[in-house]
Amino acid sequence: MTSQMRAEIGEQPDALRRTIDALLPRVPDIGALARETRQVLFVARGSSDNAAVYGRYLVEAHAGRLATLAAPSIATAYRRRLDLSGVLAVAISQSGKTEEIVETLDWARDCGARTVAVTNGAGSPLAEAAEVALITQAGAEIAVPATKTYTTQLAALSVLGLGLGAGVAEDDLRRVPDEVARMIALTEASPALPEIVEALAKVPGTVVSGRGIAFGTALELALKIKEACYLHAMGLSYADLLHGPIAVVDAQTPALLVAADSGPTLPGTVALARRVRGAGASAFGVGGGAELAEACTAALPGPALPEWVAPLGLIVPGQIMVESLARRLGIDPDVPRGLNKVTQTD
Repeated sequence: MTSQMRAEIGEQPDALRRTIDALLPRVPDIGALARETRQVLFVARGSSDNAAVYGRYLVEAHAGRLATLAAPSIATAYRRRLDLSGVLAVAISQSGKTEEIVETLDWARDCGARTVAVTNGAGSPLAEAAEVALITQAGAEIAVPATKTYTTQLAALSVLGLGLGAGVAEDDLRRVPDEVARMIALTEASPALPEIVEALAKVPGTVVSGRGIAFGTALELALKIKEACYLHAMGLSYADLLHGPIAVVDAQTPALLVAADSGPTLPGTVALARRVRGAGASAFGVGGGAELAEACTAALPGPALPEWVAPLGLIVPGQIMVESLARRLGIDPDVPRGLNKVTQTD
């Protein structure tokens, strides 16, 4: 029986196409705010926070602006006023109803920031609070683990990057929906999928690692493994992993390594795969092309996209793997225990 999560994974090409078509005309609106700001502050939680990590690397690597992740508790718990003049605050929430995120965006505006919202909730409190609302077109998402709402957030952040002056090609973004459709078919046909699922079903946890623009994908994949499969999953930059936590990688703790098929962090990911296997552990790849696949125990294919936009397709094999692993473990991936679709925090 097909889970709702798997059905929504399959809806991503259309959701992405709708979102990209709807949001690319907003580039001039973002550009107007860009002329009045110099740095970007991302406000998010959960999967949206992992999307923000992608946004941060995109803005810094390709638009040449300092970008940081907000600590919402500064606004909501400590209630400290900061000078945010010259800051573009970008709040990300799938529903647009998380009170902490709305309150933090209001706080940022009161502190002098210009404001953008990224949400799937048209008419939501977050959309109403922002000067520019980038409304994703994912449609209703029923399964608790975010899939199409996450990838459409990445699409919205790609548009944000274009509006902020990122020196990248719009045509790369337009190719994403077809590439995601190809990724779904390739992953489901890959002999590596059941091999990786079976291996992960026999261990208590895994380390998930990536770096740079792929780092947010590693964090999101680790989150999905935790929430849908109830396994321990540590999401780390491979630079941080090498600073000590790599000691946990062993025969009972494999590594999942995530990378685009090109870019400056690919060689380091390949070297990490070789080191992991040299230590007697399994290394499973997601993306990274033939070079990473050769270095790994087994690997799922990645999207044929430039690094800046690769995360929109790179998470898809991971989503399919997580859904398959949850069912292999006898877990309903649609309704993980203890979780709700909209999470409220203090």
